[in-house]
Amino acid sequence: MPLIFLNGGAMRGGPLHHLLDGAPLVTVTTTAPCYRFYSVGDRCPALQPVAHGGTAIQGEVYDVPMDVLRDKLLPAEPPELELGVIELADGTSSLAMVLRRPYTSYTRLTDITEHASWTDYKKTREGAAA
Repeated sequence: MPLIFLNGGAMRGGPLHHLLDGAPLVTVTTTAPCYRFYSVGDRCPALQPVAHGGTAIQGEVYDVPMDVLRDKLLPAEPPELELGVIELADGTSSLAMVLRRPYTSYTRLTDITEHASWTDYKKTREGAAA
């Protein structure tokens, strides 16, 4: 089964976690430090590989059956993202959702690389709304 790095709503405790259909968590880790991190209209996060100026992004790796990936996870992803292959902190590769190339959406992107975590970014947004 393919390993997929998740860094948004499908992580433990997230609103989309049920879509994993019980797929096992393999590890909590980060990407290699070669990604920018964006909020796509404050709906979801997006990774973008960069040659320089990136950082390690926090997430979870799951061992997901192909039919769950095909039938549940991918249909729930927004059109601004596409399935890609990323590098993890240990140098291995994993599937992940990355910013669609070229980016053609009118949805606003906010660079949240400094947060390196969707959960941490969302907490700052909740704090700002209070």
